[in-house]
Amino acid sequence: MAFSFSPESGSTVRPYRPEDEPGARELIDADRLPGQPHCTPERLAAARRGPASPAHWAVPARPQISVLADAEDCPHGIIAYLSWTDVHTGVICWVYAHEDPPALRALIGHALGALAHCPQIEAFVGAPPGPLGPGGLPCTHRGATHDALLQSGFTGRCQGCYLHCALPAEPSPAKLVADVFPCDFPTGHRLIIRESAEPVAEAVVSPGPGRTATVYWIETLPTCRRRGLGRKLLSQALALLAEQGATEVALVVNDAPHPDSQAARRLFESLGFTLVDQLWTYQHRRTPSPRGLPREPGVRRQP
Repeated sequence: MAFSFSPESGSTVRPYRPEDEPGARELIDADRLPGQPHCTPERLAAARRGPASPAHWAVPARPQISVLADAEDCPHGIIAYLSWTDVHTGVICWVYAHEDPPALRALIGHALGALAHCPQIEAFVGAPPGPLGPGGLPCTHRGATHDALLQSGFTGRCQGCYLHCALPAEPSPAKLVADVFPCDFPTGHRLIIRESAEPVAEAVVSPGPGRTATVYWIETLPTCRRRGLGRKLLSQALALLAEQGATEVALVVNDAPHPDSQAARRLFESLGFTLVDQLWTYQHRRTPSPRGLPREPGVRRQP
């Protein structure tokens, strides 16, 4: 049944409270993609802390989290958004509402109002799979959210594809072609193939909770491509993840019409990865008034 957002229904948008955590995690898990772990209290806490600000942005930002509560004050939707005091760009980090259009429009409208001081607002900015999702918005699985963003004045574009692979219970041993090193960020492993002591191919993989894992990076030097190094490297990486208990692996590949992206997609598909969804990112621009935006002394505005 569709949610009714109106004063008459008793629904309201209010700040997130600690007691909302179980309902918030249920909302997030309802839109979980294959290969994504369940939302735990720790993952939700990490998402609430927000992304790290770039070094040249002096003032860190912490997301504001709002809940759409029903007449019984139970969460029916949740949204996280942020802005910086020294960079006038807002970001809608994530929104979940059981793909209910009225609830999504109410939450997005609330965030737009809170970010009214920002001439530009981005949503679902592309990134590697993170604590609460794959980075961009999976527009097929979450078509109602896609439509609600467009209806709210956002424009969108496809920026990548989310791929998933189920690992066999007893994987075949992979040929050991790469040296393996621990990696601190993300926590996992860095695999490097060397020739004449020089690195020519590299991958970064990370085991996650719930027997999931992520391929964050794989690259071969242009002069060493078309020799099967990427396939050997990825095969060893997947075997390593399986040995550590992972049963499924996810990754995001750039969807740009570039030969390197297409070659990477073919490599992943040859090793069992399948397309789950396209990932979209969105932007909302406000037209400034003829007199321009007000300026605070000493604040440099970004173009």
